[in-house]
Amino acid sequence: MTSISPASRPRIAAIDVARGVAIVAMIIYHFSWDLAFLGFVNFDPTQSLPWVIFQKLIVGTFIFLTGVSLVLGHGETIRWRPFWRRFAIILGAALLISAGTYAFNPGTFVYFGVLHAIALFSLMGLAFLTTPLALVIELAVILIGLQLFIQSPLFGEKLWSWIGLWDAPPPSEDLVPIFPWFGVALLGIAATRWAISSGVTDRLAQFKGTSAPSRALAKLGRWSLVIYVLHQPILIGILMGLASLTGISETRRAENFLSSCQSSCLQSAPDAAYCTAYCACTLDRIEADTLWPMLEAPQRTPEQDIALSDLTNQCAAEVLDEMLLAPEAE
Repeated sequence: MTSISPASRPRIAAIDVARGVAIVAMIIYHFSWDLAFLGFVNFDPTQSLPWVIFQKLIVGTFIFLTGVSLVLGHGETIRWRPFWRRFAIILGAALLISAGTYAFNPGTFVYFGVLHAIALFSLMGLAFLTTPLALVIELAVILIGLQLFIQSPLFGEKLWSWIGLWDAPPPSEDLVPIFPWFGVALLGIAATRWAISSGVTDRLAQFKGTSAPSRALAKLGRWSLVIYVLHQPILIGILMGLASLTGISETRRAENFLSSCQSSCLQSAPDAAYCTAYCACTLDRIEADTLWPMLEAPQRTPEQDIALSDLTNQCAAEVLDEMLLAPEAE
């Protein structure tokens, strides 16, 4: 490790720029998610492989930089007062995200997202600031790769899902578990320790980022926590206002329902006229009884499932009766 203390080491602009790039990418992803959620576009970024990879790269960048910042901020000697101050700020922001997303959608709220992970990984990472570098790298590889070999339904329960190793994740808008993501934080720790000992950080520090784009990205990087907490309420608030004015959410939601319903119906009852009438009836009942919240809930009670089943059965019976009576009427 270097003999220069973290307190006296100059701030590395390249790291601020990297964090700024990550925050811009995150805003782009969340904006696309908001557009899809509110019906402005007819695609789901959570089901599109390129967008899923994009999202994972964003998360990986933030988690990797957590390890980088931990080493640069402390070196071999932990500066406890700055650490606990930063830890409290991040944890407070994480709890604010949990409260906000719970108010927005209790079924998929963020209970262990990026900020929760950064807070925990910062605390756990302290143990690896002086651990032999080879051991840190080995453990990182194990943490990242273990989920390929060990999966259990137990870790799919919300209570244990923050660990990872699930076979299927529970519903949440943002879930960043220990496996594999703490391994990425350890890679950040290992890479930074190597960079300091080999002089790479000294060369990185020579990059001053004087161009306008670099200065803008570096500023975003320095304010990344504030931007992370505030950007999504602002985006979703503006877009919800536009959706309300244009009525596009209701229109798109109905179109998506009819398309999905008819596709599913045709698999079991290959009669286009029946499926069109059946799905139209079901949509009318859902809208008349304001059942969208129940229909779109990630989890429903047995009573709600029975109510939906009764509704669809009634529509099926009505449509069949009309189709049987139609020839007699003619």
